[in-house]
Amino acid sequence: MKIQIITLFPRMFSGVFAESMLYKAQKQKLAEIQTIDLRDFGTGPRKQVDDTPYGGGDGMLLKPEPIAAAIEHAKKSNSSAKVILLTPSGQTYKQSVAQNLSAESGLILICGRYEGVDERVTTIVDMELSVGNYVLTGGEIPAMVVVDSVVRLIPGVLGGETSAEIESFSDDKTLEYAQYTKPEEWRGMNVPPILLSGNHQEIAEWRRQQSIEKTKLRDEQNK
Repeated sequence: MKIQIITLFPRMFSGVFAESMLYKAQKQKLAEIQTIDLRDFGTGPRKQVDDTPYGGGDGMLLKPEPIAAAIEHAKKSNSSAKVILLTPSGQTYKQSVAQNLSAESGLILICGRYEGVDERVTTIVDMELSVGNYVLTGGEIPAMVVVDSVVRLIPGVLGGETSAEIESFSDDKTLEYAQYTKPEEWRGMNVPPILLSGNHQEIAEWRRQQSIEKTKLRDEQNK
């Protein structure tokens, strides 16, 4: 999969993509991740990428021309890539969306900035995504979230092919069951005896119940 990120701050991504799983995925050529500097496509001698909003108001908006030019540039290397605008007004990002995106041949992620982007940009993207009901200073951190959550679902990246199937939100709602490792006793707390029984059928049922109870508690806390 090829992922291209259109941003005004490409250096924000260097550390994130050079470590851990994302580095491994690129080294094994399971994913290719590139940043595209939006400033390179700015208009006029000053490479302008933003301007004041019509009708007045605070802040600046990203202009449509540079974004469109950056998308066209990205599509030269993958014409079928899905174009995604990261914006607080987009649909809420979920695990099922990540699973669907992991099957794409490529993604082009657009990082909003300032007060957002010209509304006309929404006509040239395939999807608008929001990582939550809060506002960040730009779309760079949401882009990192999308890249991380998508790349880890590519076969071969995690190692264990079932790892991504049994974790939290694999069905968009259920949390993963509680898990334990050594030591068996720590600060007066013991590993549940069922996990030491060796009875895999009973363990599977216990884990299923744990998932249900943990999800119910989370839902009650969120009310």
